[in-house]
Amino acid sequence: MAVTIAVAVTDGDWFNQLRRQPELTEVNFWSPSPKSFRALEPGELFLFKLHYPINMIVGGGIFASSTIMPLSLAWDAFGVANDVTGLAEMRTRILRYRKMDPATAGPVEIGCRILTQPFFLPESRWFPPPVSWARNLVSFRGYGTDEADGRALWESVQDAMAPAIESTGFSEPVRYGEPTLIRPRLGQGAFRLVVTDLYGRRCAITKERTLPALEAAHIRPYADGGEHSASNGILMRRDIHSLFDQGYVTVSQDHRFEVSGRIREEFENGRHYYELHGSEISLPANKSQQPDAAALRWHNESRYLG
Repeated sequence: MAVTIAVAVTDGDWFNQLRRQPELTEVNFWSPSPKSFRALEPGELFLFKLHYPINMIVGGGIFASSTIMPLSLAWDAFGVANDVTGLAEMRTRILRYRKMDPATAGPVEIGCRILTQPFFLPESRWFPPPVSWARNLVSFRGYGTDEADGRALWESVQDAMAPAIESTGFSEPVRYGEPTLIRPRLGQGAFRLVVTDLYGRRCAITKERTLPALEAAHIRPYADGGEHSASNGILMRRDIHSLFDQGYVTVSQDHRFEVSGRIREEFENGRHYYELHGSEISLPANKSQQPDAAALRWHNESRYLG
């Protein structure tokens, strides 16, 4: 099958700071402007190319998703995987790129391109972009593997990654074989942003849409064998998420919100939550991304207090 590979320009500071963090499972290749990014499908390759005069491809990752988020939420989701040491530094850098006065600038939104399984090549394995790469490109370009340059790029990546192919999500049968999508393994930050967008940035139970008050809840917690996957998540208002994690509320396998009598017994309260009891939750349009039945059953049987 033909896939697309994006080659994006970055600076040496971004690359060097992130490659010093060997435990990274995801990075946010952010854009200072709130621009959407539709060049890739989840599972396609996103490669990093350093500025001239170096002009070499030095690493990359598996594209998971793209969205536009308030700066504060992007920082909360990814922290140092944004390639900054703190929120203040990130805001300063973005305002400088956008030529905005920090004294008068209000809330800032940025473009987020979420990459999983990031890899940073040693200098001995850096390689040049395709010959068709234009010197004046300052953003990115996509290459289809059904074309000569795209196919050559695919094979160059496989060759460069050979020593670390297993740890970065590729497998030996893929090498020099047909280009293919690679399943993104979402991290906590990617999980949060993907679930937030899937539910239309509204709490699935209350329809609350104040983003700082919303959280991506794992149906089956990661510590208990759950995955950072869309079908293991539901977007909830923060208080409902807390009750869900502690078992005071649940979502049935037919997607109805249920409230335990223990709230009334233990706290002599809960009227607001009982008013929501039995209501249908909102769901993503794509059935494959709706709550997983097995995960819901696990929560109903293993966590819900009944």
